[in-house]
Amino acid sequence: MGESELKTELDALSAAMDRALDALRTLREENESLRHSREQLAAERAQLLSRNEQARSRVEAMIERLKALENAG
Repeated sequence: MGESELKTELDALSAAMDRALDALRTLREENESLRHSREQLAAERAQLLSRNEQARSRVEAMIERLKALENAG
């Protein structure tokens, strides 16, 4: 293998490594973004579950008051 061929092969390997590193950076950024989104969604879900529980409690309290009024009247 001549010096020219070796340089060409090394240049090709260097370019392939650069592409692989770019892909790795992109995947890391996407992964971080997905983790952030997952955390936001989990927090939003917890908030919605809490609000749902509060609404359920209020509805149950109203039902109990209505039953009490019905029984009193």
